[in-house]
Amino acid sequence: MGNKPLAVFLMGPTASGKTNLAMAAVQALPCELISVDSALIYKGMNIGTAKPSAEEQALAPHRLIDLLDPSEAYSAADFRRDALAAMADITAAGRIPLLVGGTMLYFKALLEGLSPLPSADPEIRAGIEAEAEKEGWGALHRQLVGIDPIAAARIHPNDPQRLSRALEVYRISGKTLTELTQRKGDPLPYKVLQFAVAPRERAELHRRIAIRFQQMLAAGFEDEVRYLYQRGDLHPDLPSIRCVGYRQMWDYLAGTVGYDEMVARGIAATRQLAKRQLTWLRGWPELNWLDTDNEDVCQTLVEQIRQAHNEIKQ
Repeated sequence: MGNKPLAVFLMGPTASGKTNLAMAAVQALPCELISVDSALIYKGMNIGTAKPSAEEQALAPHRLIDLLDPSEAYSAADFRRDALAAMADITAAGRIPLLVGGTMLYFKALLEGLSPLPSADPEIRAGIEAEAEKEGWGALHRQLVGIDPIAAARIHPNDPQRLSRALEVYRISGKTLTELTQRKGDPLPYKVLQFAVAPRERAELHRRIAIRFQQMLAAGFEDEVRYLYQRGDLHPDLPSIRCVGYRQMWDYLAGTVGYDEMVARGIAATRQLAKRQLTWLRGWPELNWLDTDNEDVCQTLVEQIRQAHNEIKQ
């Protein structure tokens, strides 16, 4: 371990109870929270992202929330820079950074460092999107299979953001995403204690997802997205509007689908996100699994963090 300070990762699929567990840990330990969520960075996107309320943030402030307008983009490199700065600030105050969220790419970038990928090229990206509109994302996925079968096996044909990026990287650099991502940057200068929280049964996670989506609708999710829709400067290809739930509500407001279909698609898309998150986590090394439904889950988390903290202080 050397003299590395402690940092805690609390990961898990959407609707698994990460935020409540992290907030409970903050009440018991000298921790400060850092959000690891590619949707919570956007201002004005509160209901559909399940952003912690003002009351919750008063009890346990979250860093890296409400950073950008939905018209802006935010990369894994941006996150790593901001997270490292926040972690250093928390550690300097003698406290423990507790990073909580479900954006696994951000956790991976922070833990392993970043490979030297080329910056986005709007012209090439627009060309890829035009091809997708004409031929379908399935055709572009088949292209990727021929170029980079390893990345293609990992990227679902219905994941246009990652599929587009993999093709863009190849067209800019002539090198595959797999080749470039094998070259890592600087690793994280912390002793990291890693947890994943999820219900033991997949059916319970699906139940939680459906209930939460209905709660979002009751809380005014449609009005939240309508405000974004009526701004006039946002569109469905932006990372913010591609967020789960927002894209489906956007399509409903555009008249593409009916209300019931929007609800069904929103819940299905959230399930797909949770499945991808769990796939990432199953291959994650040195991970401590926590059962959301275990009545001792909070106590287990707190005790393990406290023990690791005490070991480092000795």
